[in-house]
Amino acid sequence: MKMFLTRIGFGSHVVITGDVTQIDLPSDKPSGLKEALRILDRIDDIAICRLTGADVVRHALVQKIIAAYEQDDKQREKHAAAAAKKPAARKTTVRKKA
Repeated sequence: MKMFLTRIGFGSHVVITGDVTQIDLPSDKPSGLKEALRILDRIDDIAICRLTGADVVRHALVQKIIAAYEQDDKQREKHAAAAAKKPAARKTTVRKKA
């Protein structure tokens, strides 16, 4: 992504589309799209449009599917936040007498 973005010429207009929910890279590989969104969000001359299920103009069933996945994402984030706040359980070992 960086290689592409650093080669934009004078008078150019560029549109990059992507869906961060459909990244199929291994978890240890960084997403160029996610990095670009994070890094470039602070630049005034760059507009980032984030679309939601309400922006989908497709079959009503597709909108329901998107809503279900968005709800699942919220639940996972909620559970992850709760787990992060919870102290780790202490592991106890029971030994038998010989």
